[in-house]
Amino acid sequence: MIYRFGGYTLDPSTYDLQYGGESIPVEPQVFGVLAYLIENHDRAVSRDELIDAVWQGRIVSDATLSSRISAARTAVGDTGRDQNIIRTIPRRGFRFVAAVSIDEAIGKPNAGAPQAPQTIRYCTTADNVQLAYSFAGTGPTLLKVANWLNHLEFDWISPMWAPLFHEFIGYRQLLRYDSRGVGLSDWDVGDITFDLVVDDLEAVIDASGTETFALLGVSQGAAIAIDYAARHPERVTHLILWGGFARGRRQRGSPEDRAESEAFITLMRQGWGKETSPFRQMFASLYLPDANDEQIKWWTDMQRIATSPENAVHLREVIDDLAVTDDLGKVQTPTLILHSEREAVAPLSEARFMAARIPNAKFVALDSANHLVVHQEPAWRRAVDVIKAFLASTP
Repeated sequence: MIYRFGGYTLDPSTYDLQYGGESIPVEPQVFGVLAYLIENHDRAVSRDELIDAVWQGRIVSDATLSSRISAARTAVGDTGRDQNIIRTIPRRGFRFVAAVSIDEAIGKPNAGAPQAPQTIRYCTTADNVQLAYSFAGTGPTLLKVANWLNHLEFDWISPMWAPLFHEFIGYRQLLRYDSRGVGLSDWDVGDITFDLVVDDLEAVIDASGTETFALLGVSQGAAIAIDYAARHPERVTHLILWGGFARGRRQRGSPEDRAESEAFITLMRQGWGKETSPFRQMFASLYLPDANDEQIKWWTDMQRIATSPENAVHLREVIDDLAVTDDLGKVQTPTLILHSEREAVAPLSEARFMAARIPNAKFVALDSANHLVVHQEPAWRRAVDVIKAFLASTP
């Protein structure tokens, strides 16, 4: 369903809140509160019911719930004093009181899509950030490291990720997570650094109870995977680096790379998540020049669904400044490196840089211009088959 009230539109299927055609970035728990209240606008919703629906039974303080209600009101132009949209019902809970019209989500890209075959759980880091992680499939564990833009639920119905995930769960248990500031994990996290996103991976590993696993690092997730594998060779059975790099754009010693980093971040600050911004199309053209229209739409939609503009910029700065060059020679795990030959985001030279320094790494160049190879490309099937054969090999 698509819900309309005042000048607002809320689409739970794509995690989209808009006003006047422009998307409004909303933290996942705040969106969850807003969506649940509007879906049940014909009645009052108790605090316990709201907590159970949005936090899935986790213990939540009154202060946490109050802050999310307040943020939901702010997102839709309401206040605690006026309560024209979300009203507090004394001793009963809350009710969405604005007039609501409902449209069927006919023709949406995910209309009729099956539910994601996964179980979502939460854990808490040492600095008190809540992280969402999920399991799907059976067999030895393949842990996908979080990259820049993820969303545990949205990715399962995305034409970008879903085909790959369905391949994996045919022979592996797939463990994924959203890092701090992204997806279903906490967005309001203060500082974001490379060390902290590495800590996020470690927190998920500890919470999941997984002892040994294959590790998949896509794009900047490769650097996190390299860092972990170098320090924990006894736990990582296979290391797969796809479209990755060990040096961020500002760490490659090129004035051109540094200038490109600054220009990209400037455009992000101005246009992230905005429907009318030329940055949305530029973003897709850079990462996926050979994708189809549906894939490009989903890729650009990730801007507003995955994170806030502020977090996106912070994460991009972390990515452009990362450097795990000293860890490459310490990797003892069997390693597979896959990389698109003609992509513009992470040059092929950076993949070769890693392959020359990780002992006995296997390198496979893919005939593609896309940063993330899409499933209609012959290179996608080749990559999937190579990964399956690599994981079947004995370390």
